[in-house]
Amino acid sequence: MEVADSKPQPLLATRTVENTKWLPRCHLRGTPAVRKCLRIFGSRQLAYPDDTHTPQSLRGGWTSSTAAHQLYMSDMPPSGISDRLSPEFSFPSLQTSPSLRDIMVPMDEAIRTRCCIAGGGPAGMMLALLLARTGVDVVVLEKHADFLRDFRGDTVHPSTLELMHELHILDAFLKLPHQEIRELSGLVEKETVAIGDFTHLPTHCKFVALMPQWDFLDFIKEQASRYPGFHLMMQAEVIDLIEENGCIAGVRAKTQSSPVEVRAPLTIGADGRHSIVRERAGLKVIDLGAPMDVLWMRMSRRPTDRGQTFGHIVAGKMLVLLNREDYWQCAFVIPKGKGEDVRQKGLESFREQIVSLEPFLRDRVTELRDWKQVSLLTVVVDRLEQWSRPGLLCIGDAAHAMSPIGGVGINLAIQDAVATANLLGDKLLRQDSFGSELQVVQRRRDFPTRATQRVQLMVQNKVIKHVLGSSKPLRIGWPLKLLRDFPILRRIPARVVGVGFRPEHVRTPDVHALQ
Repeated sequence: MEVADSKPQPLLATRTVENTKWLPRCHLRGTPAVRKCLRIFGSRQLAYPDDTHTPQSLRGGWTSSTAAHQLYMSDMPPSGISDRLSPEFSFPSLQTSPSLRDIMVPMDEAIRTRCCIAGGGPAGMMLALLLARTGVDVVVLEKHADFLRDFRGDTVHPSTLELMHELHILDAFLKLPHQEIRELSGLVEKETVAIGDFTHLPTHCKFVALMPQWDFLDFIKEQASRYPGFHLMMQAEVIDLIEENGCIAGVRAKTQSSPVEVRAPLTIGADGRHSIVRERAGLKVIDLGAPMDVLWMRMSRRPTDRGQTFGHIVAGKMLVLLNREDYWQCAFVIPKGKGEDVRQKGLESFREQIVSLEPFLRDRVTELRDWKQVSLLTVVVDRLEQWSRPGLLCIGDAAHAMSPIGGVGINLAIQDAVATANLLGDKLLRQDSFGSELQVVQRRRDFPTRATQRVQLMVQNKVIKHVLGSSKPLRIGWPLKLLRDFPILRRIPARVVGVGFRPEHVRTPDVHALQ
């Protein structure tokens, strides 16, 4: 990443590819000398512990911002500077200085990189990790100050865990607090039905891991931070695209300070189902419809409660409980657009509906004291007709919003990221423009997207719509009877949910490990 402007500008002490060619080992490690500079942070004059190694022309200092600490070195011409620095001198390691990971630049400048990713969700962060691992300089723009948002998708499926294994980070990932689901089951009226059995999948992890999405994203960020080409800008919201000669050349974003431009040969829209990137690009969205919305909440869990994650279906109602060890994450399914009607009936009526499904929660529904504790998820199922334009590619929910059925949205988005890195990673190292070749990603991922959405739509329209519109007691249909009576058949839903259609595998090299 480099900062471009018409006049010489201070260099930022961030991990870069282009700018650090003349700064020996500046991104590899921090020395005691530089750590001493950090301890005296705040002085306007940059202090070097050993004056014999201080070039007379170097002037600068440490300044702070809400996002990062910046090192400005204003009189350092690129030519010939390496022979004026001590061989032992290096800048602080960004691995050991996490505050430097979130970069901030002077806002009258344009940032230049190889790939600009709008959105720091699962798709954007995983793609950034894979590209940086390959040696591509990449900038991720995330509009929030952190990843802490409740009731995001928290399921990490066996297909994603398999990718972690291929990246040699699975053991570290599984050390994080999580829960494991090895079987999917549900209650239809009062009869328990087992639906899926993950224990026979051809993967290293034969379970679905439940983990808060912010922990997952923080972990991916930590892994990506090991690579010099990875840059993350928090509180940087993409508001528009830069278009030149019919080609997308980057994005415009707003920060707490002022606007900033990021220019790149390839821009990735990974900013979710309400993507500003796909809107500004004028990409046509095909709305597939959804008959329901979901009210998310949490209630405390006790050691005497049942252990497994499960769903409960009765005529007109549906409740899913996810075991998060010390609390239940609850999803109350309602007919499409009826969220306001539920609110109008009052919180007490809503509590009673929950208790009617799960009486053991009677002494805990009072924990819901305000509607602010209940989050409405407006379910959207759609996909783009075309995922790309010259210079621009959308992936994840920006390309195809998924139903919450099966919790596959995150994992499908991550599969998109892996396919994108496999197909375009090498080209990003040597190409300065991208046109029709971007369509190869859609051709690769279109079938699994359509197949997964078809299954979800079938469940939505044949099962959920019928349940929510029914007033008579439900009876178990023949598909559930087959799953109940023939356990081997439970491997089929587990395969569709846990692995999916056309799973991806990491094909890109770790160039830094090779070096």
